[in-house]
Amino acid sequence: MVGIRPETVSRPYLGATIDVVDADVLFAAARQGRIALLHDVDLPASVTGIGVTMALDPGGSAFRLTGTVTAVPRQPFPRSEDIGRAVLPATAVAMLLGGVAGLVTLTVLGVSAYRDRRDAAAGRHGSAADAVSVDKPAPPSTSTAADADTGMVATLSATGPRTLTASAIVPAAEADAVQLAAFVRILLTVAVRMANAGDDTTFWTGRRLRLSRYPGGRSILPGSDVLRLDQIGGMDRVVAQLREVALSFNHPAAMARWGTRRPQGLLLYGPPGTGKTTLAKALALEIGGQLREVRTPDILNKWVGSSERNIKDIFAEARRYRTPTVLLFDEFDSIISYVGAPDHSADQMVNSIAGIFKQEMNTLIAENPNVIVVATTNFPDKVDESLTRSGRFDVKLSVPLPSVTGRAQILTGMLRQLVADHETDGFRMFADDVDVTELAHATPSMTGADLRELLRRVRMAKAMAEARNGATAPISQQDLLDALAGMRRHV
Repeated sequence: MVGIRPETVSRPYLGATIDVVDADVLFAAARQGRIALLHDVDLPASVTGIGVTMALDPGGSAFRLTGTVTAVPRQPFPRSEDIGRAVLPATAVAMLLGGVAGLVTLTVLGVSAYRDRRDAAAGRHGSAADAVSVDKPAPPSTSTAADADTGMVATLSATGPRTLTASAIVPAAEADAVQLAAFVRILLTVAVRMANAGDDTTFWTGRRLRLSRYPGGRSILPGSDVLRLDQIGGMDRVVAQLREVALSFNHPAAMARWGTRRPQGLLLYGPPGTGKTTLAKALALEIGGQLREVRTPDILNKWVGSSERNIKDIFAEARRYRTPTVLLFDEFDSIISYVGAPDHSADQMVNSIAGIFKQEMNTLIAENPNVIVVATTNFPDKVDESLTRSGRFDVKLSVPLPSVTGRAQILTGMLRQLVADHETDGFRMFADDVDVTELAHATPSMTGADLRELLRRVRMAKAMAEARNGATAPISQQDLLDALAGMRRHV
C-alpha cells in the first residue's frame, strides 16, 4: 500500500524514542506560519515543560526551530566548590553567579567534568549522550550546543530562572526528519543537565516524543470533513489561489501600506461533489478562524418582509464578529438570485433580497475586516453578474472534476484520514495491497464525494460482515473494486 499511512521516522536517543511523523507535512505547514511540533509529551518528573516550534524565516530560504526546556533539579547542590563537577540548579546558579545568565554558563562549564564522572561510573567511554556537545559561551548570557551526527548548532539562552531556550536554523534545502530529530536530541541533553541527572541512565528511558502536525501523532486532523489546504489533493491551482487569499487576510498591515485591500468575497463554482464546501472550511482554518454557514432556510421565508429582514440580520451579526470568520453562502443560486423585471410578488421578494445583499456587501469589509464572504454554486449561470461583480466577489474560482492524479491524491488523503482516526495496534482497516493509483484510473469522472461514498460502502460491508460472522479481514484492493462495481450498477 503506497502512501496512505503517515510516514513515521523513529530515532532512539538517551533511552527515549523520537518519532517524526510526516516531515514533509510539517515543513509544508511551517511555510504558512509558526507551528507547534510536540504534543502530549511524557516527561520525567523533574522536567516540567518541553516544547518545539518551527516557522519559515522571512527570507524563505531556511526554517527556524525554537525549543524550550523548563526543569527543576532533583537534587540540591550544596557546595560552591562542586561547580566544576556537575550542572547546578538554576536557583543555585542565580545565587552563585548573580543572575539567570549563570544558568547557561554553568550548563557549559560542567559538561567536561560531567562526562568524565558519567563515563567513570558507567565504566565506558563515548555513549549516546556524546552526540551533543556544548561550547563555552560568548557572550556569557548565551552558549551553543552542537549535534555531532548532523552538525546542527543551536544557540542556548536563559529565558527564566528555570527555563532555557534553544534555537537553530535549518536551510530549506536540507530540511528533513533527521534535522528535526537532531534538534530534539539537543533539547533532551539540555534537560538532563538542567535536572542535574547526569548519571541517571534511566532519565529518558521508555519516553516517547512525537513531532507531528496535530495531537496524538497524527499527520491530519480528526474528522472526515475538516481539512487544511495543505491536506486537500487534486486541486493545486485552486488551493494556491486560496492560500494567496489567506495570506492577504492575515497581513492587513502590508495591504494598507500599499493602499490596497484583500478580496472581500470569493465565488467557488463547479459540478456537484467537487469539494467547494470543503475548500471554504479549509480557508476558515487557514485564516485561523471560524465558519458561519448560511443555508436557504436561514433566509427564505413565506411571510412578507421576513426574508429581507433575515438577510439584514445575518450581515448585522457578521459586523459584530471579532474573530476571523468565513461567512459561507452554500448553494448561493438557491438562496440569492435576481430575476430582472418581476412578474409577481415572489419575483419582487427575490429581487429585494438580492438588492439588500448587494448593499450589505458594498460596505462589509470596511465595517468589519474580520469577515470574508464565500459563496458556492453548481450553476454559476443562474447567478446574476451584478451580484458577483468585482468589488463584491473579487475572486471567482472554478472547481473542476479531479483528474487521475487528483483522484489519487484525494483517495490518499481520505485513506490516511481513516487510518489516523480508526486504526489501532490490534486493528487494521486496510490491507497492504490497496493501490490508490489503480483506483484512480478505475474511477473516471468521479468526484471527491463519489470517492467518499465508495469508501463508505466498502466500510459498511466490512462492518456488516463482522456483525454477522465476527472479526473479518482488512479492506483489500478487490473489496474496493467490488464496491465500485456495485456503485456503477446502481447508477
